[in-house]
Amino acid sequence: MTTLPTAVPAAPRTGRLARLWRGRAEDARWVRPAFLGLLAATTLLYLWNLSASGYANSFYSAAVQAGGESWKAFFFGSLDAADVITVDKPPAALWPMALSVRLFGLGSWQILVPEVLMGVGTVAVLYAAVRRRFGAGAGLVAGVVLALTPVAALMFRFNNPDALLALLMTVAVYCVLRALESDEGAAKWLVRAGVAFGLAFLAKTLQAFLILPPLALGYVVCAPGGFVRRLGRLALGGLAMLVSAGWWVAVVELWPASSRPYVGGSQNNSFLELTFGYNGLGRINGNEVGSVGGGGRGGPGGTTVDLPAGMELPARGGGWGETGIGRMFDDAVGGQISWLLPAALILLVAGLVVTWRAPRTDTARSAFLVWGGALLMTLAVFSFMAGIFHEYYTVALAPYLAALIGMGAAVLWEERTRLLASATLAVAVAVTAWWGWTLLGRTPDWLPWLRWTVLVAGAAAALGLPLAGRVDRRLGLGLAGLGLLAGLAGPFAYTLATVNSGHRGSIVTAGPAGGGMGGRGPMNGRSFRYGPGPGGQMPGGQMPGGQGGQMPGGQAPGGQGGQLPGGQGQGRGMPGGLPPQGTTRGEGRGGMGGLLNGTDVSAKAKAALLADADAYTWVAATVGAQNAAGYQLATEKPVMAIGGFNGSDPAPTLAQFKRYVAEGRIHYFIEAGGGFGGGGSALSTWVAATFEKVTVDGAAFYDLTAKK
Repeated sequence: MTTLPTAVPAAPRTGRLARLWRGRAEDARWVRPAFLGLLAATTLLYLWNLSASGYANSFYSAAVQAGGESWKAFFFGSLDAADVITVDKPPAALWPMALSVRLFGLGSWQILVPEVLMGVGTVAVLYAAVRRRFGAGAGLVAGVVLALTPVAALMFRFNNPDALLALLMTVAVYCVLRALESDEGAAKWLVRAGVAFGLAFLAKTLQAFLILPPLALGYVVCAPGGFVRRLGRLALGGLAMLVSAGWWVAVVELWPASSRPYVGGSQNNSFLELTFGYNGLGRINGNEVGSVGGGGRGGPGGTTVDLPAGMELPARGGGWGETGIGRMFDDAVGGQISWLLPAALILLVAGLVVTWRAPRTDTARSAFLVWGGALLMTLAVFSFMAGIFHEYYTVALAPYLAALIGMGAAVLWEERTRLLASATLAVAVAVTAWWGWTLLGRTPDWLPWLRWTVLVAGAAAALGLPLAGRVDRRLGLGLAGLGLLAGLAGPFAYTLATVNSGHRGSIVTAGPAGGGMGGRGPMNGRSFRYGPGPGGQMPGGQMPGGQGGQMPGGQAPGGQGGQLPGGQGQGRGMPGGLPPQGTTRGEGRGGMGGLLNGTDVSAKAKAALLADADAYTWVAATVGAQNAAGYQLATEKPVMAIGGFNGSDPAPTLAQFKRYVAEGRIHYFIEAGGGFGGGGSALSTWVAATFEKVTVDGAAFYDLTAKK
């Protein structure tokens, strides 16, 4: 008789929760809890006081509200659910927020929590990328540096496209690094990198491709396998990028223009024109058709402002800051991103020196080349671009910088018994402490004790590291930790100031009030110039908001008596001026006449718009997207944004607008008031001459169903 073998009891399975907490069996027990703690702390930090920002950038929030109501608006990125005109970017960054609004309703948290999750995801991907080659400690340092970078804390709590862009760029670098590890499986990782690049293009067009050259070159030079094989795999990744970005572009370009919204930011209703013009080369050379003051040169879409006699604004880089190698360190930008930038550059050079004699396919050197190339390429473009540049763009640098800090510190620590390595680490600590002391000195009345604490602690760590790191490991670790704390104290304080205040409008900065802008005049210390188009005029011969290139009533936008905000005038809404204590950063009653921030809507105005709202396609129309956004978000009904963001896009035309009015599809025209989109355009002139004007709680409404 055959005897069946006795069953051996199975070993008890470790629960999923326990495995999640413990992580890999080969890891030290502290590794996974530390990583999960980093993600939890980042989540709590970024969620703190989140609703203080309200709808943040009303321009994008209005498009999110529209996408939550209409799938067509969702697909195109329309500013209203009736699909007149789109935002001036592709819509991928709007999609997560619009899905959240569709699921949970319209609100500040519903819009901003997806951005927070992108920030936490970026920290996680960065940690994973760094720890694969340099260890968990390096990954944790990189993650902490990223989480505490002030501009990251700003933009991962804000609804601009930059949050999704930063996440996808970090994913792309991670995928390329995985492709560099082995010849087997490299193709699939390059395809994934290509998809990440393609989706990033659908978030912020050509900025997604800034780091493509150094990543492609790094793979060709450092990847295993034959040269032809490497080129073939790179081409496969390029094809994936083309498909993942091109499908949406093809649909938009092939879709009949008469049945889709106008492409905002373009002058010819073409996404390709928008991509290579206003959002492309125009950002580099400053010739941005349709922009307001692009590079101060005055593209054909620029507008002009007649300043009062005797008033002259400083020309710094043509309106968007001083260009050059020092731009990332100046008063406007330095406090946003540059705290550890000198150290990152030092550690990049040190890492390349240490790994210089390694084999061609060495993954450590490849990582320094890839992350360093991404940093240097983005840094160069941001430093020298003559077109529109805002401080918050620098969030794109944060993952690259953080990776180099973690990697470089790990490499030099491993080489600490060599005097040159330990001395280089000490120099990085000392330079970081000095630069933190310098940046904190730009806001001398804000936490004055912190400035000297950073300098003293950094100096102590730097002086002790060369000897202690070689003699006593624990003492060396303590001094290295002290140096890291000294380097992070300044950005951590700026980050706390950032999360403790709300941020609204189109131009926002991190840090204490005045900390990211040097506390200076208009537009964060930059010149505030509006360049004329050909013949000194806007398209169509006029500028929105005034005639002959002058603002209504002879006033500059947002100010009184011809004064610019941030100077002696009012201008609470301008980011360059300092708002009164207790107000939200960048918030104002339609700052810049609604150009830079959504209009505040009174209860009476809201009630007037909601009366018989279902009888109309648009409850109102007004010039400029920010003007329209305030009313749309208040009513959750479509409001037509005439002319798109700047009010300068030729959509709708006067003939189209007259047809909509004749068909009874628009209830009110709202006069934009003392800034862009006032009564000077042909469209608003026709409205004022044809229809009755009523004042609703200080706002000028024209009832388009009641002719004079």
